Amino acid sequence: DLATALNNRGQIKYLRVEFAAAMEDYTAAIECQPSFEVPYYNRGLVLYRLGCFDEAMKDFRKVLELNPQFEDAALSLKQALLDKEEKQKRGY
Repeated sequence: DLATALNNRGQIKYLRVEFAAAMEDYTAAIECQPSFEVPYYNRGLVLYRLGCFDEAMKDFRKVLELNPQFEDAALSLKQALLDKEEKQKRGY
């Protein structure tokens, strides 16, 4: 389906380190199928890598709302929270 295709295209762009383009595809996949948790997770990973911890945590929380068994999202949420706290401690 279209949401899966957009998510997969986003993955290719992510692997090419084309983060802005990947996020566009993940967002399009979400708009196409809001109940599909995978593009939220993938977009969260890009946001995390860009240091946008609050936005990343929002996406990871949405994944867990849609699928409470998504263990990677739970781990990523925990790591983003830790990294945000560390960043704040260092005054960045």
